[in-house]
Amino acid sequence: MLDFDTAQARLAARGHAPAGHETLTLDALHGRVLAEDIVAALDLPPADNSAMDGYALRAADATTPGATLPIQQRCFAGQAPEPLRTGQAIRLFTGSVIPAGADTVVMQEDCREEDGRVAILAPPPPGQHIRRRGEDMRTGQTVLVRGARLTAGHLAILAAQGHDRAAVFPRLKVGILTTGDELVPPGQPLPPAAIHNSNAPMLAALCGGLGTAAPVLRHARDDADATRQALAELNETCDLVLSVGGASVGEKDLVKPAIEALGGTLDLWRVRMKPGKPVALAELDGRPVVCLPGNPVSAFAVFTLLVSPLIRGLQGRRDVLPPLRRGILDTPRPVGGERDDFLRIQAAQGATGLPVLTPHTQQSSGAIGSLAWAHGLARIPAGARLESGAEVDWMALSDWLA
Repeated sequence: MLDFDTAQARLAARGHAPAGHETLTLDALHGRVLAEDIVAALDLPPADNSAMDGYALRAADATTPGATLPIQQRCFAGQAPEPLRTGQAIRLFTGSVIPAGADTVVMQEDCREEDGRVAILAPPPPGQHIRRRGEDMRTGQTVLVRGARLTAGHLAILAAQGHDRAAVFPRLKVGILTTGDELVPPGQPLPPAAIHNSNAPMLAALCGGLGTAAPVLRHARDDADATRQALAELNETCDLVLSVGGASVGEKDLVKPAIEALGGTLDLWRVRMKPGKPVALAELDGRPVVCLPGNPVSAFAVFTLLVSPLIRGLQGRRDVLPPLRRGILDTPRPVGGERDDFLRIQAAQGATGLPVLTPHTQQSSGAIGSLAWAHGLARIPAGARLESGAEVDWMALSDWLA
């Protein structure tokens, strides 16, 4: 079997960024992937300004507690202050430009104003409550990097630098092919021995959570021509195709021969992971096809740990592998086996600072209910036998599926 880390690295390496990009306005950029570095054209703040409502003055003019100074001017944010005269103070407000000649700001709570004068209750240190020009961003500094998935904070930076638009990579188009005569769409009556198709909506939601375009869904019955036609249609219009089930070596495993009939090449792996051992990576007309196991829990685990890095790479994202977290296992019995075991867990704050990881009571690949329950997947290395209290890596779903 192929070890898990090698499988993950192979899929991540196949995620090449798109060659082209599109330029969108600020209101359409949230969640998109930046296709260029953004270099600051402005210092931010553009000038020294006040961090408080208060009074600008020279610290040397207020070295005695209770010193009083005449108020030279009242200056609001957006107004240009006069140069400060010696022995005087200028009333200003948060964001106001610091007057030339002033070297400190005294917050209004530490002052008392009366009859056009202000009493400084305690001598202030020089530089107090002043935000310096360029302390946030400096002209020429790279403030956003190519490959960032844009959040509200990124949009604030773009706007503050005067950008009303930016270049982003096109949304990734994903096709999802489910197969099998036993699968019935949700909402339709179930014949004997049939089950509802839960993989299609689950995988579509997982792709959408990663910021892809709305996935294209197809279902093929257990028929070679139908499977080949559905696969060809998806491959023609999508950047990535995910197939579910039908890629093993059984009589009704028709995806592998369909890929080969269309001229594709396929590398079928048995990955040393649980759940999710059978995985295949194919290349068809220069585009990747990933074959997932048919069990929904296995498909979820493989998508999270192996396919999401590929998708992030194809989107042009800079960091395709999210960071691992550490936690303390809390289990009533030893866990581990011959494969890397990825336990569905919930995480809670622990006394040591690391979270306590509690596995779901049902770890079988048929326990679909555990997917909505879980906060993440805790990795039990192949060959290990771990008991409660062991420190392990875990993958937070909020990191891997966003």
